[in-house]
Amino acid sequence: MNPSPGKAVLKLLLLSYILLTTGAGCTVQSAEAERDKHRLEEGLLRSGYPQRQIKALQTQPRAKGRNKSRGLSLTQPVRAIYVSSHVANGSRLQELIRLIDATELNAMVIDINSGIALTSPRRVNGRTDEALPVLSQKKAARHFQERIQELKRKRIYLIARIVTFKNPELANAVPSWAMKRRDGAIWRDRSGTPWIDPYKKKSWEYPIALAEHAAQLGFDEVQFDYVRFPENASKVDREVKYANTENWTKAEAIRSFLHLANARLHDLGIRVSADVFGLVGSSEDDMGIGQKWDMLTKEVNVISPMIYPSHYSDGMWGIAHPDLTPGPIIARALKDAANRNRRLLDKHAATAQVRPWLQAFTASWLHPHQKYEAAQVREQILAARNAGYSSYMLWNSSCRYPMFSVGTKSGRT
Repeated sequence: MNPSPGKAVLKLLLLSYILLTTGAGCTVQSAEAERDKHRLEEGLLRSGYPQRQIKALQTQPRAKGRNKSRGLSLTQPVRAIYVSSHVANGSRLQELIRLIDATELNAMVIDINSGIALTSPRRVNGRTDEALPVLSQKKAARHFQERIQELKRKRIYLIARIVTFKNPELANAVPSWAMKRRDGAIWRDRSGTPWIDPYKKKSWEYPIALAEHAAQLGFDEVQFDYVRFPENASKVDREVKYANTENWTKAEAIRSFLHLANARLHDLGIRVSADVFGLVGSSEDDMGIGQKWDMLTKEVNVISPMIYPSHYSDGMWGIAHPDLTPGPIIARALKDAANRNRRLLDKHAATAQVRPWLQAFTASWLHPHQKYEAAQVREQILAARNAGYSSYMLWNSSCRYPMFSVGTKSGRT
């Protein structure tokens, strides 16, 4: 008898945790590597999601967006780098601007509610069960706003990254919105972080209001990250009493949040995107976290699977060491995503554009691994391009990227 999807995910997560903490004797070399390793938590890939759940379809679509933003047109490629709020506020930002000027890059994904936050929670009329984001008047936050305007003057496409439900600041400010244990105490993940309960519809107003602030500050797009339930679903589900008054599935809750966000933000002329686990595009279910491709791709302009080669298990799709051969991993992951969209398009359903996250960090905790420099970045970009996707985003938590060359400079507004 085949194990249930929930048991398979639990087994996967346990093995992932072992791989991360033991790493075949490898140790993480820096805080930056540790943060990149934790991006693994967002992929659930190293131990190999059950192959029977991964069904490649046969054809590729051309996904079309549904609204027009004030930045790049929906037909122009968006080629971005991740920039933390601290780097955006510091002297190294100029290095990244020079990188954009010298390459085909034309965009930045910038944190706005972690690190140096642009806003902070404020209770509404003193209520303990309601809060909205207000622009911070701290010197660092004001300087951050000035940097955003500087980037806009340079015609760089700006994407505001919002950490949605894994938001400890908001959970501490409004405890009634936090996920609760069955005894009523606030639930925390294995790192001690409280999460917002995605079933708490009142809490949705906060990230949407934050996105509205981002639009007013000049961002072209809002990207909801951690728009999901916590991983290790079977364990979490045993521990948590969800506030599920609508009797929704997890996937219905996440879809409903994005549907509301999409409707509100499109009125401001800003695109909406969502980050998803890399295997969501290959899996038929929601992986226990509420991210089901067929639901989410209908609700946003852009869907971004995190398909970092280092996050796939050895032997995945017949590839011995994915970190050492990034091109085939990117090609296969995007083929699956494309085919999922094609299946929906055949049913006349709207689908999001696919803009993947690619790896620009070295997975030093793996054995074997390779250093990710210009050649490895270029291999992934070309694999995505050959699969029909010219837009992408590069992730490196320390925001250090190699100078690379792929093609001619294009796509700047």
